[in-house]
Amino acid sequence: MDKNGIYEDDSLYIADTYARYRVAFKDGKGAKLYDFNGKEYIDCATGIGVNIFGVNDEEWKQAVKAQLDSVQHVCNLYYSLPQIELAKLLCQKTGASKVFFGNSGAEANECAIKAARKYGNTRYGNRNEIITLKNSFHGRTIATITATGQDGFHKYFEPFLDGFKYAEPTMDGIFSCYTDKTCAVMVEVIQGESGVNVLDFTFLKELEKFCKERDILLICDEVQCGNGRSGYLYAYEAAGISPDIVTTAKGLGGGLPIGACMFFGKCGGIFGRGDHGTTFGGNPVACAGAVSIVERLTPQLLLEVQGKGAYFKLNLEHIKNVTSVSGMGLMIGIGTTKPAREIAQECLEKGLVVLTAHDKVRLLPPLTITKEEINTSLKILNEVISQ
Repeated sequence: MDKNGIYEDDSLYIADTYARYRVAFKDGKGAKLYDFNGKEYIDCATGIGVNIFGVNDEEWKQAVKAQLDSVQHVCNLYYSLPQIELAKLLCQKTGASKVFFGNSGAEANECAIKAARKYGNTRYGNRNEIITLKNSFHGRTIATITATGQDGFHKYFEPFLDGFKYAEPTMDGIFSCYTDKTCAVMVEVIQGESGVNVLDFTFLKELEKFCKERDILLICDEVQCGNGRSGYLYAYEAAGISPDIVTTAKGLGGGLPIGACMFFGKCGGIFGRGDHGTTFGGNPVACAGAVSIVERLTPQLLLEVQGKGAYFKLNLEHIKNVTSVSGMGLMIGIGTTKPAREIAQECLEKGLVVLTAHDKVRLLPPLTITKEEINTSLKILNEVISQ
């Protein structure tokens, strides 16, 4: 099938929920992608932060293939070694006491929401409200879209679940939403979908103190900014806070669907048997791939991510028509005087894959992107943005 056949069949058979760019990728290696005409692209999108070590990563592939040669699926009625290995690795690296595996960031956040409500209701009775932040994004299920603090995602899907309030990312905003029914506050240290906005660290530390004094759970959604993306294993570490629950997905699986909800301290025993479950969550193939990812998120690699991010940002700030550069590590938002979608399209034509986030251009390159590939990316961005 040629590329035109792909476009035609997609329009015929796939639900029209995506504003796709007119390109179909055939293969790639590392930070390079190739379309069906053989054209080369530098990938600064990584499938929205999923292919964290790039395309066709050898170590990840070998881990996945080895598990496929063993057993492709074991349901959660039985023990699964890759699942146990991944949970142990995450707990040892973060200090978490327990992990629940799902298949996506939305599922990880659903798990966190259920856990927070069980904690509040069983300890205090009828304490089940969750505060999230304006401009947050937590998923597209009914619960997680309700938790999302953006009106644009709410259109058409009423009625929503009760028990969510949306605060400005300030302590005054938190106080205005807090009641004696508040069981948790859920935040993204870096709000990816709304423009790569890094929350103020002073606010986060004050929020942590506020929550601990009232036995309110602090939940950090690290679905996009986690797993080394920020230059830290998880972005909450950069803020110097200790959340009660951490959710993550995307880059954790390296290309296969997986989500994780990590419980810390007093939250380790929230769930009992039958409280939550999943058929595919913790799939052994996905977990085997994830083990190969997490094992390589070393302090040395994280320092390299910080350095690459600083280099990107320093050079982006000097491009004509750039009005702002935000983010941490290799999670970068670029504000410009030109429409973000237009920039993304022009970059694609020149061989660079980028994302958008509201009115910003968003970069999520592989953590292993080379200096040469960064320089080529910057050259194309300069050509497109400064016109």
